[in-house]
Amino acid sequence: MARTDASSARTALVTGASSGIGEALAERFAADGHDLVLVARSADKLKALAARLKTRHGVKVLVQAADLSLPGAAAALAAALKRRRVQVDMLVNNAGVLEHGGFCDVPAARHQQLIDLNISALTALITHFVPGMRERGFGRVLNVASIAAFQPVPTLATYAATKAYVLSLSEALAEELRGSGVTVTALCPGITATQMLDSAAQGSDALSRLPGFLIGDADDVATQGYRACMRGDAIVVPGVLNRMGTLAARATPKWLLRKLSGEVTRRSL
Repeated sequence: MARTDASSARTALVTGASSGIGEALAERFAADGHDLVLVARSADKLKALAARLKTRHGVKVLVQAADLSLPGAAAALAAALKRRRVQVDMLVNNAGVLEHGGFCDVPAARHQQLIDLNISALTALITHFVPGMRERGFGRVLNVASIAAFQPVPTLATYAATKAYVLSLSEALAEELRGSGVTVTALCPGITATQMLDSAAQGSDALSRLPGFLIGDADDVATQGYRACMRGDAIVVPGVLNRMGTLAARATPKWLLRKLSGEVTRRSL
């Protein structure tokens, strides 16, 4: 995947690519002719996806199975790609985990896992790949956050806090890197039909009762995220209802937003 001229395909690294939004994003990048590095824990799922994308779109696809929540995993991934002379031009930080429930009811190790993957791994990957993008004068970063990033969410406290970090970091870097040829986009989907939602709903009556019109489609989310990333938009929120909600959240005083979130949550339990 090392390139020798400017006309060759660029390479996108997609984390959490084995299912859901990550898989759909990999499809979008491949459909536009970009080579791929697919990263997730499940090597078998990645290999199956890689074979499909190679056949369907004629792109080069490299599979790198890794648990990015482990200490040093991002550095090891970067080193492995350097040894293979793979230049990452576009970084898609999609890998993440969610836990629904009262803060005190969630084991401490699970809280730490959310922080390790949603925050630490994402930040480490940016530190490893974005400096090279800036030196070369081109790069795209797509960080998958959530509409939960715009407000405190009781029973999703740690998850929402990690996504608030992702949104804040993305906005700051978008300004820091302005004019460098490198852009940073925060994709903030609402509730989306993925395996993550299915897993969370198994332990939550409130999530399992969500009406269908509130649940987004992973392919649509990925398409909007991809387009915004390639344009260099700082933030993209798929879905009219989600955009209305995030605008309201940013306009509402924090104390009122906090109380409203708490009241809604208590009534849903």
